[in-house]
Amino acid sequence: MSQTFKAYAAPAKGEKLKPFEFDPGALREEQVEIAVEYCGLCHSDLSMYENEWGMTAYPFVPGHEVVGKVVAIGDHVKTISVGQRVGLGWFSGSCMSCHQCLSGDHNLCTSPTGREETIINRYGGFADRVRCHWLWATPLPEALDYTKAGPLFCGGITVFNPILQSGVKPTDRVGVIGIGGLGHMALAFLNKWGCEVTAFTSSDSKREEAMKLGAHNVVNSRDKAQLKKIAGSLNFILTTVNATLDWQSYIDALAPKGKMVTVGVIGEPVQLAAFPLIAGQKSFSGSPLGSPSTTELMINFCARHHIAPVTESFKFSEINEAFEHLKAGKARYRIVLTNDIK
Repeated sequence: MSQTFKAYAAPAKGEKLKPFEFDPGALREEQVEIAVEYCGLCHSDLSMYENEWGMTAYPFVPGHEVVGKVVAIGDHVKTISVGQRVGLGWFSGSCMSCHQCLSGDHNLCTSPTGREETIINRYGGFADRVRCHWLWATPLPEALDYTKAGPLFCGGITVFNPILQSGVKPTDRVGVIGIGGLGHMALAFLNKWGCEVTAFTSSDSKREEAMKLGAHNVVNSRDKAQLKKIAGSLNFILTTVNATLDWQSYIDALAPKGKMVTVGVIGEPVQLAAFPLIAGQKSFSGSPLGSPSTTELMINFCARHHIAPVTESFKFSEINEAFEHLKAGKARYRIVLTNDIK
């Protein structure tokens, strides 16, 4: 039996999003179908909308920070049942059989056909329904505010994953570069992790706000004297910005065996001197989104510690206004759209 999903799509690059309908085909045996209630609007949606990465297929339906209720399941679905409220992020499928999947790193799936991303070569979550493999549908605890939870499934897991992967300890002194859509969640995570948290910002006006978000110390990244003062003191630095920085100053801020990880898509090559890395056994690396098990850990951590992103609200029917708000850099700090498709 044919079925029609209703969505908002950009017909072509540069065109406004408009109401759009499509037939999703038959529900696969290991898929779940989610009735979308809320969907976050991420900067990656904007990048895809504008074909910044050269891989957008039009008509383009954005949306990969979904919260909704499961309304249908395939015959071979495990652990997920109809009626559950779940979240869905960037990934919507993985092959389940490559070395990475079998190791639990489904987010690093190497299969060219089994790996599915929610808004690449398929229609995303700004729709009344969306589908995914059951493994990527994460059940939401009742203690979590599901109206704000959408951004956790992209922005949240993006900054949570490197904390876990890098082995950050409660006794560590850590730093976060950038107080924005990603950085404000990193401050909250690391504060509740038990760390002493330093926020790096280029604006003194954000000092008070950074402290409220979870920072214990704030350093102006444009003040070399402040950077020099903390040299050799941090065990872990997470950079969330897309801009080129004075990388060596941050490497110098690391303690021996310290790690610096970027989750920001930096447009230019990162230039670092090798000797300070070797002498201090320091490292610089990148981190992607997390696996389903890491996502579940993050969601439960948020529920336990009452962590939620700071959000602004729009309706699906206001999606073009929301995109303009995001593009203008006015979002504080994440945008969540409520489904009002009829």
